[in-house]
Amino acid sequence: MMHENPIKRRQSRRLYVGSVPIGDGAPIAVQSMTNTETTDVQATLQQINAIARAGADIVRVSVPTMEAAEAFKHIKAGSPIPLVADIHFDYRIALKVAEYGADCLRINPGNIGREDRVRAVVDSARDHNIPIRIGVNGGSLERDLQEKYGEPTPAALVESALRHVEILDRLNFPDFKVSVKASDVFLAVDAYRLLAKQIEQPLHLGITEAGGLRSGSVKSSIGLGMLLAEGIGDTLRISLAADPVEEVKVGFDILKSLRIRSRGINFIACPSCSRQEFDVIGTVNALEQRLEDVTTAMDVSIIGCVVNGPGEALISQIGLAGAKNKSGLYEDGERLKERLANDQLVDALEQRIRAKVKKLEAERIAIQQIDN
Repeated sequence: MMHENPIKRRQSRRLYVGSVPIGDGAPIAVQSMTNTETTDVQATLQQINAIARAGADIVRVSVPTMEAAEAFKHIKAGSPIPLVADIHFDYRIALKVAEYGADCLRINPGNIGREDRVRAVVDSARDHNIPIRIGVNGGSLERDLQEKYGEPTPAALVESALRHVEILDRLNFPDFKVSVKASDVFLAVDAYRLLAKQIEQPLHLGITEAGGLRSGSVKSSIGLGMLLAEGIGDTLRISLAADPVEEVKVGFDILKSLRIRSRGINFIACPSCSRQEFDVIGTVNALEQRLEDVTTAMDVSIIGCVVNGPGEALISQIGLAGAKNKSGLYEDGERLKERLANDQLVDALEQRIRAKVKKLEAERIAIQQIDN
């Protein structure tokens, strides 16, 4: 059952990372970053493909050396999704990856050095139609800002970002997005709120160095959830000390929970209690693993008893309400005569869900054909 989304998105300028639109109401793009050695082309491409299969729209690749820039050329040729080249100080690397087809440059203009070097990078980005991402981090603020503010503050992060923005403004280059990341949730959130009022460009969201899979997911969900619920944010990356594929999954889960963007199955499941008539946790975990390949958006409720089961099932596309020996099955708000044996639930539900996916995809294609 679809609900109207109450979130009103912040208006921002549209730009493109490859073919992916960013800003001005475009779907919020989910990004991740490779953690392989960029010079190992095969390993990097293998990871990019896994990230892409998980649903990522964009992936960032660190390019710290000219050797890595040469590897980037081959990585770009084999990547199924747009690539952001991450460069910090060497403007020659930025020029090289722009030549090799980078879809975006993550580089802070103020860190490059002399004016002629900055101009060379900006001119190259303009010539190749490549946007730039300015990335400010609470852990690496300029020394004078550290002295001025005493510690990283929202105002300090925004002042740092605006220094880089002013350089691009001076060079008449408006196609950029900005991030003001920090590892502290409130610091990051307040910095993004301040920045959102001062520029028209898209904002790339993230809580930097958020932590491991569980703690980092929680911090990112709270921080990004606060901003997204206010309509702030055009693209995001969940920074986890974990497999990059997990970053993508958590990113989509955050967007799904706020009804901003749906991909794959949204499982509605009870935490289980002594009323459960089957192993809810085991069933849901098994189905999540088996159905990771499904990209069609669908609500599936799996409730272990008849207290909340029918109510959730009525507002799901597929619903299961636990009962003794055999559980009640629902589709699109209607209870079916068919009941599923509790000792065969995983196989039976997978079959039923995949059949529903086929039906939904067929309907989507039919509508597209009519529209065309």
